[in-house]
Amino acid sequence: MTSRVTLDGVPPVKRSAALRGRGEEERALRRLLDGARAGSGGALLLVGAPGMGKTALLDLAATHSCPGFRVLRVSGVAAESRLPYAGLHGLLRPIAAAAPALPAAQARALSAALESGSGQDGLALPAAVLSLLAAVAAEQPVLACVDDAHLLDPASREVLSFAARRLADEPVAVVFASRDRCRDLDGLPVRVLEGLDATAVRELSRDLAPDGVAEDLLAALDQIARGNPLALAELIGALTPAQLGGLAAPPAAPPRDGRLWRAHAARLAALPAPTRWLLLLVAADPGVEAGTLIRAAHPACALTALEPAERAGLLRCAGDRYDFPDPAVRAVAYHGASLVDRRAAHRRLAGLLEQSAPREAGRRLRLAWHRAFAFDGPAEDLAAELAGAALEARPGGHPEPYLALEKAAELTRDDAAKAERLAAAARHAWVAGRPQAARSLLAGLRSLTAASDGLRGRVQLLHGSLELLGGETGSAREELLAASAWLLGSHRMLGVRALVRAADASYRAGDNRAFIAIARQAAALRRPDETVATQLMFEYLAGMAATFSGAHQEAAGPLRRVVELAGGVRDPAVLAWACVASMLLGEDDTAHRLSVRAVEAARLRGAASAVPQLLEYAIYPEIWTGRYASVAATAGQGLDLARQTGQLNTAAQHLAWLAITAAVEGDQETCRVRADAAIDLAEAHGLGLAGAVGTWALSYLDLAAGRPAEAANRLLAGRRTSNHVVIRVMSTPHFIEACARTGDRERARTALRVLERWVGSTRSPALRAVVTRCRALLAPPGEAEELFQEALDLHGQAGYGFEGARTSLLYGGALRRERHPGAARTHLHAALETFERYGARLWTEQARAELRASGEPVRPVREATTGQLTAQQLQIARMVADGATNKEVAEQLFLSHRTVEHHLRNIFSRLGIRSRVDLVRLMS
Repeated sequence: MTSRVTLDGVPPVKRSAALRGRGEEERALRRLLDGARAGSGGALLLVGAPGMGKTALLDLAATHSCPGFRVLRVSGVAAESRLPYAGLHGLLRPIAAAAPALPAAQARALSAALESGSGQDGLALPAAVLSLLAAVAAEQPVLACVDDAHLLDPASREVLSFAARRLADEPVAVVFASRDRCRDLDGLPVRVLEGLDATAVRELSRDLAPDGVAEDLLAALDQIARGNPLALAELIGALTPAQLGGLAAPPAAPPRDGRLWRAHAARLAALPAPTRWLLLLVAADPGVEAGTLIRAAHPACALTALEPAERAGLLRCAGDRYDFPDPAVRAVAYHGASLVDRRAAHRRLAGLLEQSAPREAGRRLRLAWHRAFAFDGPAEDLAAELAGAALEARPGGHPEPYLALEKAAELTRDDAAKAERLAAAARHAWVAGRPQAARSLLAGLRSLTAASDGLRGRVQLLHGSLELLGGETGSAREELLAASAWLLGSHRMLGVRALVRAADASYRAGDNRAFIAIARQAAALRRPDETVATQLMFEYLAGMAATFSGAHQEAAGPLRRVVELAGGVRDPAVLAWACVASMLLGEDDTAHRLSVRAVEAARLRGAASAVPQLLEYAIYPEIWTGRYASVAATAGQGLDLARQTGQLNTAAQHLAWLAITAAVEGDQETCRVRADAAIDLAEAHGLGLAGAVGTWALSYLDLAAGRPAEAANRLLAGRRTSNHVVIRVMSTPHFIEACARTGDRERARTALRVLERWVGSTRSPALRAVVTRCRALLAPPGEAEELFQEALDLHGQAGYGFEGARTSLLYGGALRRERHPGAARTHLHAALETFERYGARLWTEQARAELRASGEPVRPVREATTGQLTAQQLQIARMVADGATNKEVAEQLFLSHRTVEHHLRNIFSRLGIRSRVDLVRLMS
């Protein structure tokens, strides 16, 4: 029989079958149990905040111990924490019948402790506990689980930790779970439970809500949960249908009837009243300066009142500011206070801000915010001041401008002014990367009828922008065209922007005809007095339309004017369009500089929603220049940000680029998973662009793996189903190579003529090198050598190593077939060296095969065993050998824990090893 009490005396919430994101901890528990089975026991201390999964891990340990172990359990209880040996009584009572067999002194000490709670100094009692566990374990291994060890009475904790440190030769495992690192438990191995990573959060959300939680909603919930499994479970369980549907704002705090709220509320209630008052001030104004708190504190306590909160881990000091490490604690500290206390806190903070320096950053908005929540004045005056302060503030501070505008709208009685403020709040929420909040604010506008044409147009523009990056491209185009019609008369620049975004929707869909039609509509609207940014947008539409029509020479003029005009603009979106123009002109360095400028400008403005798409534009020049490591980093970051901001269409694009990098590395499994995910999203959302890149990635993989026929057929099928010109051109060199290697020279020549027309309109040596290589592949034997050499010279001018290596491989293979093995080896060695440097496993294998065919014995891979690994497995092996955990590997490579664990099992199997220690020894 075991004794078990939960964290706060209520049954635990229902858990998912799988324990997400705790693979490392599970393995540590398995190792502990395996050691105990073998007679070499030990202990482990799990430390983590409430809700981090400590009890779930104890449950898991108990599950893994069966069959075979005798399981003892106890949980610390606050009500018994002052009863000496109460915890020991709960844990050992099921086996106390074996105590009389102990040595007499130990038996007396144990009996006194368990029966009367009395003890004596010395080793008798700790030795008795150790002897009792060993005696029981002589017949059956023992697992002792001690939950909430921080609430255990100190006497029990001291005795149990004594025994736990002396189990090396006993078949006994002891696992403690504690909120804090208690001094009594010093010397035990410790695992600190951090918040779940993004992958585990996503997996847990699917367990909790089989119908799914939108990525942006999940990101908003995790702003509160910060990876805390219980917090996430309770937040998801409390979502309303409106919140799930994006028609209401996500919750701002854990549910009041939840275990986590009660746990945090109990911790706060245990603090002195002056401490709770200062915590309420910090909760009402996160990041408040220490000087302000000193002035706000009761005269007798100053900041010493915060010491209990710091000791309890509820508050931390960073420089001259205080904040809550756990956002859920802040939410409970604020929303758990009475309305009277909250108003008093805001009034006190407003009074202190009025006395501070007028030019202090964010002072006006913070002051207006506190006055509004203190109801310190007429509602209309408070609303006007709050709205004015929010419109001049930047995102990222406290409060966020969109929240201030929402509060201003709440205080506004006039419907027209209320609508303006709600619309402004929605736009600021979107800019700040809060699409869920933006949609709920837009939903609030439906009941308001007093809206001008200009406001209707701006609302329509925001609706279309949200749909463009997270919905169906056809619907987005129609909404944006409607917005343009509303705005062109009253807000010309916004009207033109709506047109360009409608064209962008067509671009993403691969609908060239719709793009060209929008460009013609725009051309008829041009005026001689346009601003620089508006001129750039018109030129961009004209240049892109000409490109999509195949008139590359005609496109060069407007595209070049776009690049020239970009020097006079700072708008991130406009700079991104200039980046595309530079790329189509073959000016990769300029495109890269413009993309960097665009991302930096967005971050300076706090425009979180713009960054994922801008990173997408930054990838184009990186792909052309063969900077695949940079592509992987950029696309990984973009994917993460796109998911957080609900931009599924942008996420699909980044997934597709990540599939390309996996194809380059030769990681066939990862490439297929990512490409298939991108293609699925593309089909669901009408994304010809992402679908085309995903198909290109799979064909790239076929080509690298020596399957040219499959590559050609895949690209040919993609060209029939998708008309995305840019990706068609970018993939054309691979299509030509695949066709040439399968003997389909006529189709290859047709594709080459299209590629030549575009490259001929540029000045890029890198593009000319690729075209010349394609010509060499289709040239008669006597002419191919000169063309290959010309291509290599052009690659040298461009300085792009990977494509140069691809040309060297093809050139070396051609020389070998023409029976010039010596000359072939020179180029094949150069290709091999570059492919190895890039970690391009499949291309490396092709170069080695060509060298062997040329008659040269190829040197073995530096470590013969590691040569059996795929590129990604080798990367994972190196990271693990350097000390990275599975969680760290998953985060850096944008994989799930499960995928990393799968790779690691395969690595161990292929290398014939059993442990990380073996891996470290082998890799070193």
